[in-house]
Amino acid sequence: MREYRPGGQGFRAALIRGLCRVFVWPTLAWWPLRGPLATLIPLVNLVMSVTPRLRSTRMERVVGASWRGELVRPHGPATRAGALLYLHGGAFVFCGLATHRRIVERLALRTGLPVLSVEYRQLPRARLDESLADVIDAFRWLVDNGHDGSIVCVGDSAGGHLAFALALAAEKAGVSGPAGVVGLSPWLDFDSRTKQAHPNSRKDVFIPTRRLSRVARLCTGTQDRDIDPLRSPVNGTLGCLPPVLLLCAEDEVLRCDAELMAERLEAADVEYKIQIWQGQVHAFPVLGHFLPESRAAIDEIAHFVDDVV
Repeated sequence: MREYRPGGQGFRAALIRGLCRVFVWPTLAWWPLRGPLATLIPLVNLVMSVTPRLRSTRMERVVGASWRGELVRPHGPATRAGALLYLHGGAFVFCGLATHRRIVERLALRTGLPVLSVEYRQLPRARLDESLADVIDAFRWLVDNGHDGSIVCVGDSAGGHLAFALALAAEKAGVSGPAGVVGLSPWLDFDSRTKQAHPNSRKDVFIPTRRLSRVARLCTGTQDRDIDPLRSPVNGTLGCLPPVLLLCAEDEVLRCDAELMAERLEAADVEYKIQIWQGQVHAFPVLGHFLPESRAAIDEIAHFVDDVV
């Protein structure tokens, strides 16, 4: 099912677009991924760690073999079974628990379920295989703690890639798969040629399309221009997937990946819904503390969770 969501004409949405155009796009276009300046990337997460928590939630720290996480719950006793696994974005380079703390808290409040947010290994100290191993281990932690069969995987951007990769790899990893998958502006295809030729490559105020190929080669450890297609979830055996919700912005370049995944889910006879939101930026649901449209998107995620858990 495809749905177009008009809007995004308010002052706040326009302000976010302007700030992204002036600050975010140039930073992502030119900031080095190696060398002395690359060591400053973790400061993004450190700066965001001063963001106050929502008082209506409580948090428990979780430590895995090579990952750590925050299990966020609304106050009060649990009213039903289920849990969410949240995988943050950041091109496998940026961001962490602190940058995505607010969307995790709002998801916990809106769904009434515990949400495990995972800080998985990233570049430059780890590649995609290590990142995926961490999120599979975190998923297994939720299974071992009573949530088998009732977990929804949610991820934005690179985290969306990991959410789908986890669902595709679950059987091989020896765990039952998730009850649903939510991709928020997910990066699902490492082949950037279609995205580079798309009009959104010039419209996107957040993602510099030309950097995607470079990051994809770094995180897969591939020197060749052509990356193994099977490293991209859009090329996986999709018939095994649970119901899927895809959200993306109308003018972002990763709309290409969301629409391609929707086409292939349709062909694989997998239940899915894709929403294309006008006037928003890449991964806009993360901005629920600022944008009313982001809070509306979180409501959509909660409705999806209600349907599958």
